[in-house]
Amino acid sequence: MQRFILGKKNQIALVSAILIAIAFTSKLGFKNETIAVWSLVIASLLGVMPIAIQAYQALRVKVVSIDVLVTIAVIGAFFIRNFEESAIVTFLFLFGAYLEQRTLNKTRSAIKELTEMAPESALKQMANGEFEEVDVDEVDVGDILLVKTGAKVPVDGTVLSGDGSINEASITGESLPVSKEKGSSVFAGTILDNGTIQIVADRVGEDTTFGKIIELVEEAQDSKSEAERFIDRFSKYYTPAVLLLGILVWVFSRNLELAITILVLGCPGALVIGVPVSNVAGIGNGARHGVLLKGSEVIGDFSRLDTIVFDKTGTLTAGNPSVAEKKYYGDNIEQALGYLASIERESDHPLAKAVLEEIGDTVLSPVENTEVVKGGGIVASVNGHRIAVGNVAVMERENVALCEKARADIVGFEKNGNSLVLTSVDGELKVLMGIRDQIRPGVKEDLSRLKRLGVKNLVMLSGDNQGTVDAVSRELGLTEAHGNMLPEDKAAYIKRLIEEEGQIVAFVGDGVNDSPSLALAHIGIAMGGGTDVAIETSDVVLMNSDFSRLPHALGLAKATSRNMKQNIFIAVGVVLFLLASVFFSEWMNMSIGMLVHEGSILAVILNGMRLLRYRLRR
Repeated sequence: MQRFILGKKNQIALVSAILIAIAFTSKLGFKNETIAVWSLVIASLLGVMPIAIQAYQALRVKVVSIDVLVTIAVIGAFFIRNFEESAIVTFLFLFGAYLEQRTLNKTRSAIKELTEMAPESALKQMANGEFEEVDVDEVDVGDILLVKTGAKVPVDGTVLSGDGSINEASITGESLPVSKEKGSSVFAGTILDNGTIQIVADRVGEDTTFGKIIELVEEAQDSKSEAERFIDRFSKYYTPAVLLLGILVWVFSRNLELAITILVLGCPGALVIGVPVSNVAGIGNGARHGVLLKGSEVIGDFSRLDTIVFDKTGTLTAGNPSVAEKKYYGDNIEQALGYLASIERESDHPLAKAVLEEIGDTVLSPVENTEVVKGGGIVASVNGHRIAVGNVAVMERENVALCEKARADIVGFEKNGNSLVLTSVDGELKVLMGIRDQIRPGVKEDLSRLKRLGVKNLVMLSGDNQGTVDAVSRELGLTEAHGNMLPEDKAAYIKRLIEEEGQIVAFVGDGVNDSPSLALAHIGIAMGGGTDVAIETSDVVLMNSDFSRLPHALGLAKATSRNMKQNIFIAVGVVLFLLASVFFSEWMNMSIGMLVHEGSILAVILNGMRLLRYRLRR
């Protein structure tokens, strides 16, 4: 019976509203006191039932909840035959609970939208080689699946054959389609915009990236921030204190109506709901924009951030070296580039790919008598010419004359943080290329936005050489930059910032090599691209490794923290105002107080919901 009544709270509130309307119509319109009184009595009895049940359940676990205060107040109003007050108070309390639940459901829509995106079926290759539609729960790791145009990718997997463009907005928050071909990774919940592909299942069910995102957002929205835990403790003692105050007022004044009014007006409803609404709305906004905030606890530290430490490769830079500068010397450059490409095609050095991409299509020739110079480069014969490819030391070893202009170019390239690839043909320098990891587009502007958001120190730590690190630092305008650092050096540096300098530090990395730093920092931020490691090791995940999401994430954390404080101020201010009005004014009564009370609940709810529309101004 208790479950049935609690399940019908909204319907009871509606019936109570109708009965109250009938009562006032009978009393004011038809001067019929009998119908008015009985309508109010029935409205009061109906309204107090779910409230009394909740009060009883709270008392069973030794908690004096808001429901206890309202139940006592309604019984008191009955005792003094103030049925109008009791009916209006119960209706407003139930209506406030309805608004509160409706709003929380709306702010939790991020989870609902994610779960609705989850695939339900898959085309699975059976033993006879045919593809049949099965429930996604029937797919196992290693199964081969067919995905057609317009269909959702059912699991995380790797493309075996076919190609197409996939909308990965459910994973990355970015709606631009991503091209997929053989060997590409695909994620569950993404949509194949065009083409047809066959994939092999790598991760299924809750182990998929999509499943982990849903789990993460659910856990984050259910977690409690430090402010929420404080309010829980505060309410635990505050509510009995209001009850005690009401009893003392009745003992000393013998004014039962005044004591009952204090019980109603002292309810901390807006205080209890204000902070959770802010947190849930903020986390929901982040989920919609490809930013996962792992719990309400993260928001507090994140909003007070004063130092951000960055890894270089893959974070500030694209992690894909390319030719940034080049110089040619003498004649027959096209022929020299062909010789260079012929040699680099056979090399597995990381810079070889960048050189080949820069040269593009050219005439290739057989390579003979290849000699690898350890730590320097390669010397080989191509079409009867002696070709040397490598650094300055290789050129000196081959007695290649470097003119003043070439030496000046080499100094300039190194100053700009380039790794050098020089090419000589028969002892004559022909090509100088400077290769470096390119800075991500828009990073400089994003760092400026972080500074405007109050970040005082922008620090870069890298395992790369100090010259390259300094060049990147100068271009981006960083506060500090340190090179030649191993993962343990980075962790030690962050530990010093926290323990010795007392800074609140965030570390931004790839979530793999820098996991010690991610764990040590107050806030670990992973440029994760949705990988398992990034999700597990960090506090904040930028789902598509889009650096521009970082200013949005910080701005959102600050806005959420501000919103929480505003809601606390509104809630406490209204309660103090109401209690003061009871003692120092003639016009305050239970109905007016309850109306103001529910108005404050609506105010904190609407204020919290503003976070759902938050976007960082450019």
